[in-house]
Amino acid sequence: MDYYDPMVQSHRFRTALLAATLVATATTGWTQPGDQEPPTSSEATPPAASGAQLDAELFYEIFLGELTTQSGDPGAGYALMLEAARRSRESALYRRAADIALQARSGDYALAAARAWKEAQPQSREANRYTLQILIALNRIGETPQLLRQELAQIPASSKAAALSALPQMYGRASDKTLAANVVEQALADELHHPATGPAAWTTLGRMRLAAGNKVGALNAARRALALDGASEVAMPLALELMEEGVADAESLVTAHLTKKPDPELRTAYARILLSQQRYPAARQQLETVTRDKPDFREAWLALATLQLQDNRLPDAEKSLQRYIELANAATSDPDLQKRGLTQAYLLYAQLAEKKKDYTAAESWLARIDNSEEMISAQRRRASLLAQQGKISEARGLLRGLPGNTPNQTRLKLQAEVQLLQEMRLYKEALAVQTELVAQNPDDNEMVYDQAMLAEKTGDAVLMEQLLRQLIARQPDFHHAYNALGYSLAERGLRLEEAKGLIAKALEYAPGDPFITDSLGWVEFRLGNSAEALRLLSAAFKTRPDAEIAAHLGEVLWSTGDRARASSVWREGLRLNPDNETLRDTLKRLGARP
Repeated sequence: MDYYDPMVQSHRFRTALLAATLVATATTGWTQPGDQEPPTSSEATPPAASGAQLDAELFYEIFLGELTTQSGDPGAGYALMLEAARRSRESALYRRAADIALQARSGDYALAAARAWKEAQPQSREANRYTLQILIALNRIGETPQLLRQELAQIPASSKAAALSALPQMYGRASDKTLAANVVEQALADELHHPATGPAAWTTLGRMRLAAGNKVGALNAARRALALDGASEVAMPLALELMEEGVADAESLVTAHLTKKPDPELRTAYARILLSQQRYPAARQQLETVTRDKPDFREAWLALATLQLQDNRLPDAEKSLQRYIELANAATSDPDLQKRGLTQAYLLYAQLAEKKKDYTAAESWLARIDNSEEMISAQRRRASLLAQQGKISEARGLLRGLPGNTPNQTRLKLQAEVQLLQEMRLYKEALAVQTELVAQNPDDNEMVYDQAMLAEKTGDAVLMEQLLRQLIARQPDFHHAYNALGYSLAERGLRLEEAKGLIAKALEYAPGDPFITDSLGWVEFRLGNSAEALRLLSAAFKTRPDAEIAAHLGEVLWSTGDRARASSVWREGLRLNPDNETLRDTLKRLGARP
């Protein structure tokens, strides 16, 4: 063989036995146990001899390929291994050649080996899979449809649904997400119309369309999946993802499924999305349904306790936490999940005790937390306890002294300090720390927004407006900035028509948002349009019962002479949040006693 060194050639037969021994042990490592497939007809009777029948020259070629690879010359090792694979038609050798190229970060050579393997054994599922995966890794997505179709055709029926669900992750790094979705749709042509695989195939396609930004196509895919099998659960995660992405029509798919098949896990996941959308009454209804129909489903109790605590329903929150802890302590599966859940419960219990001004009980709950991932949350609550006892410097020192100096750890510590100072209404100090945060993260729009809100709290309206306009210029769809600036102008009675336009713009980006609707109602009131203000504020309060919205709605009712209803709304607001500044200032200014 002309590429062998003559000096090495002279030792060929002296090392043949050693080569045979090395190959016998090395090849067992090329395939993991359980990865072997039943040989196809072409694999079962290769043209060349295989296994123990390999001649000494082939053994030596394999040995030298391994030796040169391990000696730092993967190019030569690859050439030797691929030549040995072509002569023997052994799957393990083709795989090894491809692996050598992959380890050397040479995707094109790995692809050449995989294609040579597939050409030699066209029906080999392993050769097909190697070629497919390498093409995807090389971002040559357009060349994969036929390979993917073959892979799916060779998967056992019992494993097909799982394989289909893995495709979005497999194609997840494709640079052209639309092309990836189209390629997968081509490959799934047979699966999409099959009653058994159709729901999973449509769901997979929907997730890939969603990744490509095609929300309409993703929603249509979810509907097609349910049209094939209305009782199938595989489309529900897609429907929930679409809800999270703001696709309103996806919610009807979830609610229709729950009507046919009450599923506590799905209902709880649905409730969590409602919570994230600040649709608290609807979330509470779903969680109460779960805890009533399936009282041993512990995750619902934890979510319900969070909502009840937020609504200041402390006795109800305590009962829900007690029930969750009972169920969690009785559970035997997934200890890590159990520990994380209990940590969240202890944090909520500490917060509940803190609301009752029972600082000793709060500290005792925090002392139960030994989860390092939640240590910042626990220390944050400890700092709050110190601050409420007047120990502000000690509380800030506790947060600043937390371990960790990476940028992310520093950010978390400073954010915790800002939150603490805000709770204590030390707005100038909070603004100083937030300014420090923004200096470290100048491109973080959320941080700049928080800085603007703190500037308003300190009375620096000029800085607030400057920061908000900077945000709008930087991110024209940042609806919170439009709303905050419009509301601030309305609150100060300045440039009311401009304020109304800013808030209307915010609603274009976030239709139906109760807090933006509240802002629009408030500016209408400032403009003298009490009837329209009452309509908007009533709708906002119905969607999101909140103390600040209650303050505005109550004032409009008070001004129109409906003082009984105003008092009722204010009482509800105080129940939700007795410490809300806007509500308390409103009552004081109007001299009202709800």
